[in-house]
Amino acid sequence: MKNFPEFQCGLFRVRRLPGICLACLIVLLGLASSRVASGQATESATADHDLLWAGAGGSYYTLGYGDRKLVGLTGWVDYDTVRRYGIEAEGRWLDWQQTANVHDETFLLGPRYHMNYGRLQIYAKGLVGFGKFNFPYNYATGNYFVIAPGGGVDYRLSRRWSVRSDFEYQIWPQFTFGSMSSAGITVGLRRKIL
Repeated sequence: MKNFPEFQCGLFRVRRLPGICLACLIVLLGLASSRVASGQATESATADHDLLWAGAGGSYYTLGYGDRKLVGLTGWVDYDTVRRYGIEAEGRWLDWQQTANVHDETFLLGPRYHMNYGRLQIYAKGLVGFGKFNFPYNYATGNYFVIAPGGGVDYRLSRRWSVRSDFEYQIWPQFTFGSMSSAGITVGLRRKIL
């Protein structure tokens, strides 16, 4: 098994970051999908309208490390409620158009706020997680804390399908050579699961 460098977030020091983050993501998604018990009855107009969506798309990003432009794939899962709040989990692999074998991967989770206008859903999100960065010529790899505010628009094509256009600004505050940022867009499809 590949050894990952130590990662410190607050009071915790972790060596096997990807496995622990994946386990945390699964637990958080499980908690998000459970319903809270309530003594009040839900209005019939909003009953059982929590939605779980999953999707994938292509991403184009500019990295702050040497102003590199990378292309990759993004996958996401959204859990939305009718009260405009939700949770988003995403993974991004920027592996194409590499120069000197520089590429990165990010795995993020956080809240999102959405508003529906007919077929349009406009949303804002604030995600946190970790990124794995591969330095030039495979000299080294590092795992870093990542903060990613963003937003976008989903256009509903049918009851189950929608098209997404997403913008995200990533901040890597503990990057090896000082804080680094990257920004990019993702365009893709999402499908309603529940």
